[in-house]
Formats: sequence, structure tokens, C-alpha cells
Amino acid sequence: MSGERYNPRESEPKWQKVWDERQSFVTSNEDPREPYYVLEMFPYPSGRIHMGHVRNYSMGDVVARYHRARGKNVLHPMGWDAFGLPAENAAIERKTHPGTWTYANIEAMKKQLKSMGLSIDWTREIATCSPDYYRHQQAMFIDMLAAGLVTRKSSKVNWDPVDMTVLANEQVIDGKGWRSGAPVEQRELTQWFFKISDFAEDLLGALDGLKDWPEKVRVMQRNWIGKSEGLRLLFELVPSDVTNATAVEVFTTRPDTIFGASFIALSPDHPLTAGLAANNAELADFVAEFHRQGTATETLEKAEKKGIFTGLRVKHPVLKGETLPVYVANFVLMDYGTGAVFGCPAHDQRDLDFAHKYDLPVKPVVLPPGADAANFEIGDDAYVDAGSIFNSGFLDGLSIDEAKARIAEHFGARSVDGQVQGKVEVNYRLRDWGISRQRYWGCPIPVIHCEVCGTLPVPKKDLPVVLPEDVTFDKPGNALDHHPTWKHVNCPLCGGAARRETDTMDTFVDSSWYFARFTAPDADTPTIPAIADRWLPVDQYIGGIEHAILHLLYSRYFTRAMKATGHVGLDEPFKGLFTQGMVTHETYRSQTGEWVPPTDIVFDTDGDQRTARHARTGAPIQIGSVEKMSKSKKNVVDPDEIVAGYGADTARWFMLSDSPPERDVQWTEAGVEGASRFQQRVWRLVQDTVAITEQSENSVQSDDADALALRKIIHRTVAGIAQDIEGLGFNRAVARIYELTNALAKARDVAKGPALRDALVEGAEKLVLLINPMMPHLAESCWELLGKQGLAADAPWPDVDATLLVDDDVTLPIQINGKRRAEIVVAKGKAAAEVETLVLALEEVQKALDGKAPKKIVVVPDRIVNVVV
Repeated sequence: MSGERYNPRESEPKWQKVWDERQSFVTSNEDPREPYYVLEMFPYPSGRIHMGHVRNYSMGDVVARYHRARGKNVLHPMGWDAFGLPAENAAIERKTHPGTWTYANIEAMKKQLKSMGLSIDWTREIATCSPDYYRHQQAMFIDMLAAGLVTRKSSKVNWDPVDMTVLANEQVIDGKGWRSGAPVEQRELTQWFFKISDFAEDLLGALDGLKDWPEKVRVMQRNWIGKSEGLRLLFELVPSDVTNATAVEVFTTRPDTIFGASFIALSPDHPLTAGLAANNAELADFVAEFHRQGTATETLEKAEKKGIFTGLRVKHPVLKGETLPVYVANFVLMDYGTGAVFGCPAHDQRDLDFAHKYDLPVKPVVLPPGADAANFEIGDDAYVDAGSIFNSGFLDGLSIDEAKARIAEHFGARSVDGQVQGKVEVNYRLRDWGISRQRYWGCPIPVIHCEVCGTLPVPKKDLPVVLPEDVTFDKPGNALDHHPTWKHVNCPLCGGAARRETDTMDTFVDSSWYFARFTAPDADTPTIPAIADRWLPVDQYIGGIEHAILHLLYSRYFTRAMKATGHVGLDEPFKGLFTQGMVTHETYRSQTGEWVPPTDIVFDTDGDQRTARHARTGAPIQIGSVEKMSKSKKNVVDPDEIVAGYGADTARWFMLSDSPPERDVQWTEAGVEGASRFQQRVWRLVQDTVAITEQSENSVQSDDADALALRKIIHRTVAGIAQDIEGLGFNRAVARIYELTNALAKARDVAKGPALRDALVEGAEKLVLLINPMMPHLAESCWELLGKQGLAADAPWPDVDATLLVDDDVTLPIQINGKRRAEIVVAKGKAAAEVETLVLALEEVQKALDGKAPKKIVVVPDRIVNVVV
């Protein structure tokens, strides 16, 4: 029956052109239907999309197409996260302008994305490097500055001495710059900051309301914000001739362990440290070494715990006559708490490592449940779990929480140098967001520095502050600093000579509000609040887990800042969040250890044995582990090659079908070929269905029962797939489509009566609409083949007959003397006497009875039957 094979090379460009001409996916803000906003994290325009993009955008497209079919006004836009140091470095290497490189990459990637058949409203496309975008970012910066949400202050930063720019903590890898590989230094620079720390409690508390976010992401954000309740505690210094200070104030979250304290540790940046280092060369060298390791928390945590004794001692606050040594340690940060801690080695692993290194006392004061106080000792591992307090005088026998409350009360009633010795305080790990970057390719910070009038915002009428085109990179550092004219400007107040701010904004700022700009991308203001509030929060946001902390946290803060300045009327930007897994592939290595791409591999199989050789040389190739696709290991697959060879629908289908979307998916050639075969199978099924309907009547046999059974499968599949897509269970939806296709293929092979043929046609039509979100090009071709008017893209989601979702029959297992021997299918609610009659007629039961009457028959209605013989 089958005709020609489906040809995606012809079909896919055809339908993409039709969608473009009809503006099928252009969204109107005036549409009165229920809005639904689906957004995938927009890409950096590196020049090529990768298979991770294919997976990410395929998932988003399924959601968008599904909700459009459900009658909603769907917003599904695309843009480009286009500023950043990689573009600047690439431009320097290629001796071109960053804008030239960036826009060429955008065009190339846009063409690739369009080849995937995504239902994107390209009329809303934005690029963050366009002045049309960043002028609004500058306007919001000025609004935030006026609202007290921006500050300028001196701060320790990660400084890359080669790229000569500040690096975010995430850009410091093993103490080195992510691009240059140069050892990162700490420097004190005057920077611009968004005051995100003012929102710490709000950002933390609101996480409980984000019910449609993965719990692991909420946990990561909670940990990053890092709320901790503790005690500010004054330790009185033993008088010394090296300092005039009389006390050291520490912050501790474990005041219950005070009886186990064995040292005090100061940050290298503590004011007391600075005074001591002025006359202590060894200490000064230690501080300098600390500043060479960068400020990244991960770097500090991994670094060997080192310290240097200052010669100072403090009086133990609860043990009369005892003193504690004061160290400067490389694991204490000045911007958390007070920049000083007390160490209780028995109950903190970091403190224990430090104590072992410098031979300091280790005194346990928390006893594990069931342990013997007389024999409990600390070895190489600190005890950090629950227990009761011991070795602690008036705290003995209390729980940890009881001891914290008791010791806070104790110190609250005492004083040191006229100050209360201990005060309960809440601290947060979250620090203000430093946005200054010493580079050219970023959004200029709209500020002017005047020696007479001070630091002033650029007047809004003068926005945007546009990057100069005639820039050169022949000198190290920020090209804006070297430009002969750009930074020189008149003061907007006094008219005198002044200087522009030459730092540009962290690119995280660009991506912290783009979702709001998409709602009105041509507006003369950053947003049109009424329109933004109608679309936001984004109903479904999709992206990688690597953005779980900073991008999402910054976006949450920026939305609150936009609310405070009148640009939106809500707090949270994303209602639903989904973080998809990575795309992986086998790795391959030559005999000399070089990585080999999959395109150069030929496989040989001998039974269960699978070997690889080089396609050109025939040399043996080692098959390695399955890892994330990466250029460094050459285990990447080019989406363009897949689209050219198999079609975009095949790539989309495989990405959606092979694994739960939150898990990694392994790309295999066999998997892609299987997806391609299924595409052809659906095409043949639709062809055959059309052919069957065109045949004359050959039979008048009744097939109502078979038709009803098929229709039940069809309607249950439609209902199940709707639930799957709404729950982002794409692989489950795919499995249901396979099952439905099998059922329709069986019906096709026996369809002779009119009822079954009608059911087959209904099934084929619904199947096409079910695959439309996943394989839209194939769906359009099948829809056309079925003779349907209009586009599948515009067709509503298939309806469901609720009566077909209810089972009228039930399968009853039949037990004989407690062991299952048979089963029967009966109508639901069938009378017990009728069920007994049917059961006694079964061959298995008659054989067991051997002509005798049963001792008992127990019928549990609609559940089970047990025959006792």
C-alpha cells in the first residue's frame, strides 16, 4: 500500500517557509486569549549551536506548540546573550571588531535554529549588544541608582593580570583565569554594586513559594544565600606591646562549643591584621600570598589551611585564667560576619585540620548519643552531628539548641570594654553583586565623574551611552580607557571637563531582565508594565543546571529592583523552572592518546564484541567512557550534519525520546537511525490509512467491538500525552505514541469493516496532532496527506471522549487454593453469582475440581476470585 518514502530534505524547508509566510508563530499582545510564556535560556552567539541547544530548544518547542494547540496565546521568543569577554578575545585574535564577530555568529546560529523548525516569534528577537537593548538597561541602572539599589565602594576582587579585568568567582578555575590561565590575584578596587544583600531574606523566604522549581535548585539557592543565626562575641585581648586593640569580635554559629575553643583566627584583611603586618614581615608575606589566590569561595575551601601566629592572645571567656592564641588564617573571609572566628577543632573539620597542623588542643564538648563521656575522643574526623553538651560546666547535659540559647543569655548579661559581650545576630553568605568589568565589549555604565560635582548619572535624554566603534586592542587592559576621546565628556551639572565611567557591566546584568524585554521589545521604555505584568512570570523556563545559582538569583533580584523602580509589578520572574540533563557521547582515542571525533570512527562487531578503527587509516581506536559532549574531547556531533542527513524532526524526536529530560541523554547513531525509521513508519501508516479509506466496501462484517477497543486506546493516549507534556515527561509521551502507532498498525492490517476503518482514520488524525509538537514538519506533511484544511500548527489539540477513558470491563485473577491459575474478563460490577458460574466453567477450575463440588468460592467484587477445592 505504501507510496514514496518521506523526504525530510524537501519537506522541512517547505513547511518552514510556509510558517514564515503565514507568520504562524508571531504573537500579539492584543490577543485576548489566556497568555502562556515559554522561554529557553537564550544562547551566547559562539557561532555554532550544539546538541545541548537542540535538546533544550526541542523541549521548549514541545511546550510552546502544545499550549498553542490548547488555545492559549503563546509567547515563545529568542534572543542572544551577546556581550562578554570571549567575543572581545576572539576579536583580538582575529584582528576584527567584537561586534562584527558577534553579529556574524548570530546570523549563522539563527539559520541553524530556524532549520530546527522551532515555533519562535522571531519578530521579538533581541541582542544584548544592541544599543536598542542596552540603552534601557542603562536607564534602569539610573533608576536603581536613584532608588538606593546601587552603590559604589571599595572591594576585594579577582584580578586577571593578563586579561587585566575583574573576574567573577565562577571564572576562576583552580586559582587561574578561565580564559588566560594566569594565576588570579586579589586586588582592592572601587567597584559598582547592586545591593542584592538588602534582599537576602526576601529572596530566601520566597523560595518556598516556587513550587514548580526543582527542589535541588532551591536548595542550591538557599545555600548560596546562606542564612545563619549566631552570636557576635567579644574576646578580651591580653595586653600587648604590638597593638592598642583591647578586644577581638568574632561571629560564630556554634556558641554552644565555646568550652572547646582552642584558638582565634583573623582574616588576612582584618583591620587588626593590617596593623600587625605593618611591623611583621612574615605576616605581611602571608597576607600577600593570600591575595594571590583569588576570592573564589571554592578556591579558598580547597586551599590548604594555613595560618600564622600573631603573638597575641585573648582571655578565654568562660574558663578563668586560660588564654587562646590569635592566628591569621587563610580560610577566614573579611566579608562574612566580623572577619574573625574562634576555632573549636573537635566539632569543625576545617578547625580540626588547622589544629593538627599547628599542634593546638582538641577538646570535645558535644557527646554523640550513646557514647561514653569518659572514653570519647576525636581522631581525624570532627564530630559535627547532634548530641548533648559535656566538658562544658554550666552547659553540661543540654542539647545543642538549648546550649546556644543558654550561652547567648550568659554573654548577653556581661560586658567587655563597656560593650555587651555577646549579641544574637543573623548573617547571610550572600554578598552584594559587583557588576564592574574592565573591558570594552559590555554595556557601558551610564555614569560621569566630575572633580567638582562628584559622580553623576548620565541624563536619560543622552542615552544610550554607545560604545565607540573605532576602538583598538593594541594595549593591555580596557580599550575604553585607551580611547582618545570617548571617555572625555562635559559634566551635565557644571559643564566642566569630566570623565565617563569606563567600566562596563557584568554580562549577568544583560540576562537578568531580557525575559521582560521580550514582552514589548520595541517599546520606548524598558518595559510597558501592564504588558509585562500580563505575560510575567514566565510560565515555563528551561535551561541548564549550571545556571541554577547566579543567573536565576540575579534575575530574581533584578525583577524586584524593576518592581521597586516601577518597571514591573511582580517579584518573581519564573513560575516554572526545568533544568534538563546534558547530551553525552562515547569518547574515542588513538593509540597515541589523541582524541578522535565520531565521524572518523568505523565500528566492527563480532558477537557481543564491539571494536573501533579509524575510518581513514584503519588503525585501532580505543572506545572510552561516555562523557558530556565537548570540543576538547572531540566527542561532539554537529547538528547541521544530523539535520542534513536525517532531518530536524529525527534529531528532535531522539532528544525527546531516549531519556527522562532531567537526566543526561547519550547520543548514539543507532538511536538516531531508530528515530528516523519511526518517522518513516508514521508516514507509511498515514499513507496506508488514506489508501484504505479510498477503497470500496469489501465486507459487511461487524467490527464494532474492535473499533471500540481501538478508540479507547486512541483517546487514552491523547489524555495521557497531555498529562505527560504538562509534566514535562517527554519520554513518557513518546512511549505512548509508540504504543498508539503499534495499535493503529495492527488495525490497518485487518481493517475491513466501516467501524474499524473510521476508528483507524480517527486514530491517524489524532496521531498526527500528537506528534506535531515533537515532529512538526512530518505532522504538516501527514496533515496535508490526510486532506485536512489549514496547518497542523494551527489545529487544536485533539479532543477526548471522557466515556472512553472509563474501563467497562475488569480482569479478575482466579486463584485455586490460594495460587493464581487463570483469569477472566467480566463487566464491572457483575453479580457474584454470575461470576461464580463463569469461573466454574473454566477448564483450569474443572480440572482442579475433578468432578467434585468446590468447598468454597470467594468472590471479591471487581478484584479477585478464590476457589477452595
